[in-house]
Amino acid sequence: MKITGKYSLLLLCLALWLTACTPEAPPTAGAARPPADTPPATPKPAYTPTVNLDAVMSSPDYSIQVFLFWREEVADRDLQLVQDMGFRWVKQEIPWREVEGGGKGAWHWQAVDRMVNQVEAHNLKMIARLGVQPAWAAPGIPMPEIGPPDNLQDFYDYVYAVASRYKGRIEAYQIWNEPNLAREWGNRPPNPAEYTELLRVGYQAVKAADPQAIVISAGMAPTTRNDAVAMPDVYFIQGMYDAGASAWFDALGVHAAGFKAPPETDPAEIARNPEFNNNDSGPEELRRVYGFRHVEDIRRLMVQNGDESKKIVILEFGWTVDPRPDSPYYWHAVTPEQQDKYLQRAFAYAQKHWQPWIGVMNVIYIADPQWTLDDEQTYWSVVYPGYPDLRTAPAYYGLLTMPKVPPPDR
Repeated sequence: MKITGKYSLLLLCLALWLTACTPEAPPTAGAARPPADTPPATPKPAYTPTVNLDAVMSSPDYSIQVFLFWREEVADRDLQLVQDMGFRWVKQEIPWREVEGGGKGAWHWQAVDRMVNQVEAHNLKMIARLGVQPAWAAPGIPMPEIGPPDNLQDFYDYVYAVASRYKGRIEAYQIWNEPNLAREWGNRPPNPAEYTELLRVGYQAVKAADPQAIVISAGMAPTTRNDAVAMPDVYFIQGMYDAGASAWFDALGVHAAGFKAPPETDPAEIARNPEFNNNDSGPEELRRVYGFRHVEDIRRLMVQNGDESKKIVILEFGWTVDPRPDSPYYWHAVTPEQQDKYLQRAFAYAQKHWQPWIGVMNVIYIADPQWTLDDEQTYWSVVYPGYPDLRTAPAYYGLLTMPKVPPPDR
């Protein structure tokens, strides 16, 4: 029977209504999702918070960088040491080239699954650092050098795969590391606008997979150099804001090495004192970077750019005890006793002066078990490499016994 007139119109409307109401199938974990269209340059997109950081982080909160990827038994011991310290967070890298190194879509999750299970078993939260491209994603960058992928869609797919697989289990993601250095950017000049595009894609991938996860921008290397090799953090972060980066992170990542100075030292004093700045010939305003309280300069920059509602997360901080005279870090080495006291006093200073805008503060490191005394990272550590023997610096016990801000009420 042929249907005409008003009945055919009614059937057409019904069909359109049913199509609009049909739910979309849920995404498959690890499946790729296309990034949103590039936002217009003007007006810049507004930041829309998806998570309340006050409900997740105390001010300050307590974290340490760990290396859990390769040895299950060492990972379990180190996580127990963190739990015993009363710290509540760990920072751990999930390298792109380890989980998708064999080719596009060739995923390897076993080590990451095990790490996430172990972190949960020790009742800890995780900041996962994302980056380190596989060879196929940037063929022009020789391995093992680090740089952005040729196609940002590939980065989106990697971030989405991680965040969807561990939805509700990994609390925060750091997007890349130290892009203000050419060596972390494919040996190309640092470019805040290019990094902001990578950050945008990473933010959108995380939020598409797990809207409650926290996105943290990369921490920047401390430097006074401003050329094709490196860019000072204050210049790079301002360049990010100019490119609209405020819309693409929940917390600003900062690196805050103490160098030679005690943590309370005024950055202006550090800039003027050759003992603290190693006779750096850079501009005085940039020599403020050689101290823990340079974080306040970054905070001032956030406020000037209308971003005062967000927290800072310190992704790396500490003091080295490097005793090697030929080491480039020797000039600012402190004693083990100073390292212990300075770390404790840094947390106390932040608690007194930086609430409510300071969030997680991540100490470096519980050492990678593969490091040796030839690795400069060993001398920043509060637990040295070695297993089954346990060798700790005095700073480990200082951090274990120091008073801590209670966790937020849940």
